[in-house]
Amino acid sequence: MAKLKIDNVEDDKPVTLTVKLSAAIHRDLVAYAEAVKRAGGKVVDPASLVAPMLKRFMATDRAFTRARRESNRESCD
Repeated sequence: MAKLKIDNVEDDKPVTLTVKLSAAIHRDLVAYAEAVKRAGGKVVDPASLVAPMLKRFMATDRAFTRARRESNRESCD
């Protein structure tokens, strides 16, 4: 099996956020949690995957990181 992009779910102080997901996305989260379990033997709650997935998405979005960097520069001026 190929290495999963999300394989370690950090135990950080959470902030509660309520979102509505489509049934298809929920099924995919459940399937991803099963894949994490098979890959590392660790049981993961599908909801706990949302934060690391968003974190990874934002970290790899070049336009977002560029805009964030520019915004930080402007706030320092």
